[in-house]
Amino acid sequence: MSNPPPPITVLGAGSWGTALALLLSRNGAETRLWGFDTAEVSALIKERENKRYLAGISFPENLSVTGDLKLAVENRPLILVAVPSHAFRSTLQTIKPYLAEDASVCWATKGLDKETGTLLHEVAQEILGNQVPLAIISGPSFAREVAENLPTALTVASPNAKFVKEIAALLHNDRFRVYTSNDMVGAQVGGAVKNVMAIAAGISDGLKFGANTRAALITRGLAEMMRLGIALGGSRETFMGMAGMGDLILTCTDDQSRNRRMGLGLGRGRTVDEVREEIGQEVEGVSATKEVFLLAQKQQIEMPITEQIYKVLYEGLSPQAAVQNLLSRNQKPEASAQ
Repeated sequence: MSNPPPPITVLGAGSWGTALALLLSRNGAETRLWGFDTAEVSALIKERENKRYLAGISFPENLSVTGDLKLAVENRPLILVAVPSHAFRSTLQTIKPYLAEDASVCWATKGLDKETGTLLHEVAQEILGNQVPLAIISGPSFAREVAENLPTALTVASPNAKFVKEIAALLHNDRFRVYTSNDMVGAQVGGAVKNVMAIAAGISDGLKFGANTRAALITRGLAEMMRLGIALGGSRETFMGMAGMGDLILTCTDDQSRNRRMGLGLGRGRTVDEVREEIGQEVEGVSATKEVFLLAQKQQIEMPITEQIYKVLYEGLSPQAAVQNLLSRNQKPEASAQ
């Protein structure tokens, strides 16, 4: 008989954190889900489902919920962080005193650090030190489909070969396939940039530009992702896999994507605040656009789609003008534009 999986705490009771907690508990792990909103936590405990984000999906008996962060983290060997990127730093700072000596930390947060614009593994190393094993979970995965046990595949990345295999084994089942990678940089760049491109694809569709335009944006968006990622030390192969192309295609083409829906609203003439209020959840691509744009400037990497989305979101440029700016760029061989 194989050993039972270790107890796991998932930090973040939004749609993605809840979906991962459901997956882990169904796989046999004693799972604790933490949320910061007292009223929402009380509802989760009482109703045994996340009616706000994943209505109709009941919690297994081995999935518990708490609003007490100390209780959630103390004596737990594995912490999975699924909070929005803007809360990532503060969450790690808060849990650090409670972490067990042998604790490991992974995260399913996509984006960059809001304070510094750096990749999240750099934030984790800064706060937790170099002795805590770290990993990132990334790839094409809508929370609702994971919660409904629909077939899904994604990537777990870490330079720690033992830890990455442990995380993959905890997540993997006959409906959830996990690939492993040692490229944390590439996985994180893919997870951030794809949200920017989803806004671009949404704007295009909101303007009714059609499938040809969307395909061009996805293809050139992948080129931008690769340019930045490789400059930061990521692997080209990562961007052709689940955490790169896979996640990019998913979030650019399906309306379950909040970032795509943000773009759709902007393309139809609505404001960021109006669309954000309608979505009612974090739209990571809005902040990611600024962070990726500034990082690309710092690295002197050309990212024209990102630049135009930044101008739409932060400088008041109309979506129509942004498209015209992209179309009026100088012609060049495709190979030179990678």
